[in-house]
Amino acid sequence: MRGYAPAREMSNRGFSGDLRDRLSSFRTRLRLFFVLIVIVPMVAVTFIVFRLIAESENGQADARVAARQETAISLYYEARGDADRIAARIGRDPQLARAIRAKNPQRITTQAQRLLTTTHAKRIVLTHGTTTWADVGDPRASFPATRTLIADGQRVADLQVSVEDAQSYAREVRRATGLDTIVQRGSQTIASTIQSADDPHLPAHSGIATVADTKYRTASFTAPGFLGERLQVAVLEPTAATQDDIRHGRLVAGLVLAGFFLLALVAAIVVSRALARQIDGFLAAARRLGAGDFSAQVPTRGNDQFAQLGEEFNKMSGQLEERLQELSQERLRMELSLRRIGETFASNLDRDALLEIVVRTAVDAVDAEGGQAFMEGRPLTTIGAVSRPAAAADEAERRVLTLGEPAFVNVEGGHALAHPLRQGPAAGPEEADQIAGAISVWRVGRTFSHRERELFHYLAGQAAVSVENVGLHETVNRQAVTDELTGLSNRRRFQETMSAEVERSKRFGSDLGLVMLDIDDFKAVNDTYGHQQGDLVLREVARILRASSREIDEPARYGGEELALVLPGTDLEGARQLAERVREGVEALRLPILGDQDAEPLRITASFGAASLPASAEDVRGLVAAADEALYQAKRAGKNRTVSAS
Repeated sequence: MRGYAPAREMSNRGFSGDLRDRLSSFRTRLRLFFVLIVIVPMVAVTFIVFRLIAESENGQADARVAARQETAISLYYEARGDADRIAARIGRDPQLARAIRAKNPQRITTQAQRLLTTTHAKRIVLTHGTTTWADVGDPRASFPATRTLIADGQRVADLQVSVEDAQSYAREVRRATGLDTIVQRGSQTIASTIQSADDPHLPAHSGIATVADTKYRTASFTAPGFLGERLQVAVLEPTAATQDDIRHGRLVAGLVLAGFFLLALVAAIVVSRALARQIDGFLAAARRLGAGDFSAQVPTRGNDQFAQLGEEFNKMSGQLEERLQELSQERLRMELSLRRIGETFASNLDRDALLEIVVRTAVDAVDAEGGQAFMEGRPLTTIGAVSRPAAAADEAERRVLTLGEPAFVNVEGGHALAHPLRQGPAAGPEEADQIAGAISVWRVGRTFSHRERELFHYLAGQAAVSVENVGLHETVNRQAVTDELTGLSNRRRFQETMSAEVERSKRFGSDLGLVMLDIDDFKAVNDTYGHQQGDLVLREVARILRASSREIDEPARYGGEELALVLPGTDLEGARQLAERVREGVEALRLPILGDQDAEPLRITASFGAASLPASAEDVRGLVAAADEALYQAKRAGKNRTVSAS
C-alpha cells in the first residue's frame, strides 16, 4: 500500500502534466488560428452582413408599405361597408321598388335622386342587364357596394351605392398611414396626395415607380368601381428613406464588426485558460437539464461569449420551467372555459345542434376517441363510431337506461362514460322522470380519470337541463296555437293561417277553400246532459274533422261549437265535397251518455258552409264572411246540410 500511493500520485502528476501540455498546445494553436484566418472571414462576413442589411431594410420597407396597404384596404372595406348598409336601406325602399317594377327610368331616377339626399350617399347607380336606369350623384364617388334586387324570386335590377369619393379616401389613407396615395381609373389618375402627379405608370401589385421625378416604393390593390370599372389604389413611400436606413445600418454593423475583430484577438489570448473549465461546467449543467432538472445553472464567470451563452442557457432553463407552469394554468383556464360553455347549454333551444355541441365538447374535454347522443332509441349524433368499444359502451348505456343514473364501465380494455337524458316536465307529471336517452363517450386502452369523469358528467348534466328546456319551449309554442279541448288549432292560429294562405293564393293564382261548421242544437246537449257531454261531442266532431283533412289543411276551433277547416289549393266544389264527407261522418256518430250506460246513444248533426277564393271572395274577411253566410243559410234551410257560397 505504501508503494501504491506514490505510484498513483505520480500517475496524477503525469496526467496533469500531459493535460497542461495539451492545453498549452491548444492555446498556441488557437492563437495561430485567430491570427491567420480571422481577417479573411471578417472581410467575407462584412460583405455578407452589408448585403443582408440592404436586403433586410428593403424587406422591412416592403413589409412596411404592405402593412400600410392593409390599412388602406381596411379603409376601403369600411367605405364599402358603409355603402352596403345604405344600399340595404335603399333596396328596401318601397317607392323605388314600385318604380323598378314599372321599369320606368324617369321614375327610377327621381326616386334615386330622393334617396341620394335622404341617405347621404355620394352616388347611386341602378342597372338592368346592360341598361343603366339611373346614375345620380357625384361622378367622382368611388368604391361602391353592389346589391342585386330580387322581386318575386327574379332578379330585377343591380344597385350600386358609394358614400366616399376617391380624393377624400386618398387623404384619409394619408392621415392613417403617413404614406402618399394615388387612385387610378384605368390609366387615369382620379385622386392623389402627391402634387404634380400626372398619370404615372404604377406596378400592378408592388415595386418601384417614379412619380413627379421622385422614386417611390409602391404597393397596390384593385377594387371594383361603378359600371364594371376597375380602380387601382397604390400607397407610396420614398425610397430615399430606405437608403438612409441602409447606410446607417452598415455603419453600425461596421463598428460592431470592428469591435468584434478586436475582441476576437483578445479572446485568443485568454480563452484557452478558461475554455476547459467552462466546457466542463456546460457539460455538467447540460446533463442535469437532460435529466429534467430545470433548476440547473451554468457557471457564468467572466464576460465572454461563453458567459453570454451560459446566461442564455440559464434563461432557457427558467423559461422552460415557467412554460410548464403556464401550461398548468392554461389547462385550468380551459376547464373553466368548458364549464362556461356548459352553462350556455341550458339556454340553447335547438335539441340536435345542442347535443352535437355537447358530444364534441365532451369528447375533446376528456380526450375521448368518440361519443354519441341518442333519444327515444334514435341516434342524434355520433363521433368516432369506428373506434367504439361495443361491450363497454353498450353496457354503460344499458345501465343508464335501466338505473337512470350516470355510469362508468371498463370492459375488455374499453372504457365508457354515460349520462341519462330525461323526458322533463314538458312530457307530463308521470313521464317527467322517465329516461328518454343518454350521452356517452368512450376510448380504448386508458381509463378515464376522476377529473375527466367529473367534467363529463357536468357537461352532460347541463345538456340534460337544456334538453328539458327545449321540450318546455316546444310545449309552450304548441299550447299557444292549439285549442286544449279539441286539439285543433285555436282562433289565433286560424287567423294567421288564413292570412298566409290568402296571400299565397293571390301570389300564385291558386284556389283556397274554407269550410265552416256548427254543431246543431249544441246548447240543448249542454242543457240536457251537461257540459262534460258537450265536451265529448266537441272532441268527437273535431276527431272526424281532423281525420278527413289532408296534412296541408288546417282544422281549427273557430269559437264555441263552431269549427273551421282551411283548404289550400281547393276550389268551391272540392270544399263542398269535403264538407259533405265530414257531415256524413258526424251524422253517423253514436255517442254514449255519460253517467247513464243504459240510455240510448246520443246522435248529433252539424250544418256546413263552404266558400272559396277567388270564386266567393277576394280577401280574408270576405272569405270568412262568405263561408259564414253559407253556414247560416244551411241553418235556416233545416240544418244537417251543406250550402256553398254563391
